Amino acid sequence: MRNAPLALAALALASAAQAQPAAPAAAASAPSATSLEKVEVQGRRDDPTEMRRNASAAKIVIGRQEIEQYGDSTLGDVIRRLPGVTQDGRPGRGSDLRMRGMGSGYTQILIDGERPPPGFSIEQISPDMVERIELLRAPTAETGTRAIAGTINIILREPLRRRSTELRPALSLERGRLSPQLSLSRDGLLGEDGSFNLSINASENHERTDTTTRTTFVDTGSGAVTLDQLDEDVASSVRRRINASSRFQWRLGPGEQFTLQPFLMHGRSRGESEGTLAAMAGAPAAPYATRAGASSSSFDSARLNLQLTRRIGPDTRVELRGGAGRFAADADSTLNQFAADTSPVLDVRNETRLRDASWSLSAKLLHSLGSGHNLVGGVESEGARRRESDASWLNGVLQEGATGTDLSARTLRQAVYLQDEWDPARDWSAYAGLRVESIRSTSDSGDTPVDKRSSVVSPLAHLVWRFDAPRRDQLRLSLTQSYRAPTLRNLIALPALNTLYPVPGGNVASSPDRAGNPELEPEQSHGIDLALERYLGNGGIVSANLFHRRIRDLIRNVTALEDVPWASQPRWVSRPRNLGRATVEGVEFDAKFRLTELRSDWLPLDLRMNLSLYRSRVESVPGPDNRIDQQPHAVGNLGADYRFRGTPWTVGGSLGLTPGYRTQLTEFQSQELGLRRVLDAYALWQIDAGTRLRLSLANLVPIDSLSTVSVLQGSQLQTVNTVSRTDLNATLRLEMKL
Repeated sequence: MRNAPLALAALALASAAQAQPAAPAAAASAPSATSLEKVEVQGRRDDPTEMRRNASAAKIVIGRQEIEQYGDSTLGDVIRRLPGVTQDGRPGRGSDLRMRGMGSGYTQILIDGERPPPGFSIEQISPDMVERIELLRAPTAETGTRAIAGTINIILREPLRRRSTELRPALSLERGRLSPQLSLSRDGLLGEDGSFNLSINASENHERTDTTTRTTFVDTGSGAVTLDQLDEDVASSVRRRINASSRFQWRLGPGEQFTLQPFLMHGRSRGESEGTLAAMAGAPAAPYATRAGASSSSFDSARLNLQLTRRIGPDTRVELRGGAGRFAADADSTLNQFAADTSPVLDVRNETRLRDASWSLSAKLLHSLGSGHNLVGGVESEGARRRESDASWLNGVLQEGATGTDLSARTLRQAVYLQDEWDPARDWSAYAGLRVESIRSTSDSGDTPVDKRSSVVSPLAHLVWRFDAPRRDQLRLSLTQSYRAPTLRNLIALPALNTLYPVPGGNVASSPDRAGNPELEPEQSHGIDLALERYLGNGGIVSANLFHRRIRDLIRNVTALEDVPWASQPRWVSRPRNLGRATVEGVEFDAKFRLTELRSDWLPLDLRMNLSLYRSRVESVPGPDNRIDQQPHAVGNLGADYRFRGTPWTVGGSLGLTPGYRTQLTEFQSQELGLRRVLDAYALWQIDAGTRLRLSLANLVPIDSLSTVSVLQGSQLQTVNTVSRTDLNATLRLEMKL
């Protein structure tokens, strides 16, 4: 691997970082994450460093202190600073989170250890509602194996065994627009054996987006420019949202507990946009001169989860979980195009109605076999039903055959797993697991009904060697199999039409229609991880991790010219397809410590740093740059915090960098993304024991977001350059414990 020298350097740095005396001796073997001794609910927060050290597979854990440190208004902004995590889109606007730079779908998102229901978005959860965040770099049988890149597990607030109320009003400013937010968290008691937490977050976000797009078509033989258009767009929006989550817990006896967890969300948004389209440099005239658009949407989500833990013997307990929920979303939009003399050119109207219902059931048996063995076995079943109607009108005419058809689809996922954690020797911990999972997706909508079944068998093994006793340093090795299932939307063939080139005419490769592919197979991956972790004396840690993934049946969107039933001539259509094999590998370094852990006379500055380097290759795509979709070469973060002695002030800052990169998507299509740099800072004033005032500055030095997509259609090179403005966001937050 070309990154091997860097990997060796990271390992050497990890070994050299501990300059202070050895930490006190640790236990000979760490307790298992699922050992029976950990069932008892305690009234304290678990230490994130100890949780990381004692995990079966490589894990990074951050708790409440780090979550609230920068006063972020979105959970995505918290997670993007973690090692190896990237986020597309503009800072603060929310988008898909990706581990190890791998595109959407490679990272498994869990809420309290369970897959979220349909319609869920990570931005629907406020950071104030979260207890801790766990990043699992390798899968386990219990957490699931739909995690080729890794897993992000979000643990919602847990009740304290005392009465407590936290109130946090905040006000954000971006481009002269004020956005208020209010969070309330209440802990209380329910008799002698019960406790609860209630967290509510309400927000109103005002945003403006400026985007410039330059589209050029050039004949590669003659160099003649056949199209050159400049599109300038300004959009503004208002989003209102209220979320509520709660957790009610009753202790039924030693190691026994019942938990009730409702979750509610409601949101509305509206937006307006206007733009111009102009032909440049004497190119052919643009199809319109100006445009105006409007949109509105709403969503409602409700979920209820229950969990019962009971002992059925001195060394055995059972956990039963169940949940049900509904999600509804409605969206309407209009787009009007006008000629230079303001006469109408095109009128587009779209209506979408979405309804999801989901349920889940699971049972888990935990048994201590003695001699350090802890056996866990379980079964899971999860179902979802989606109904969606999507209708479009062009100039008042309903577009039949493509949109305007109701979609009805179902998915059923079932899994069974078994795992064993044990300590084969004084300084060793081992894990072996097996998970069998099947998914069935069905739909009778459209011209091509779907009845897709897939199943995956995933053996897993993890090994931990605590090689440097009495210090707590350790070496990890993981051998895993994981997979990525095609989404329901990817399987259903109903197309979404490109309105820039309306049917029944043709379109171009850079503006394709989009449709699914019922023949998709799941991607499967064989992986190996090797990690060195050095634990410092006062909670600090330095680690380096090497990983390799071998993927088969890679899924990627491919654009091709097709004869389609919704147009009178062939149209360019983008569909997901299985493209064969790919490899992904990299080295990840992360560290978190106070400088005084290295030398007692140094400044007590808290440091956090991480650097990840990646390389990937898709075999069926010619190089160079035949990488996994949206995977950068590198991503890094550097953060520091300092509390002024004898004063109530703490300050800190964080710099995140993702260098620009190019990806060859197919033989004829490529994408380039520009440098992503995000500088954040905060200042915290501890007014008294229960009151703090926090000023947060996100994206302190804004830079434009740049992207370029190039498509070769015959001898014509089609290039679309997009520039999106980003802005500074300032937030003032008052944090009160009542």
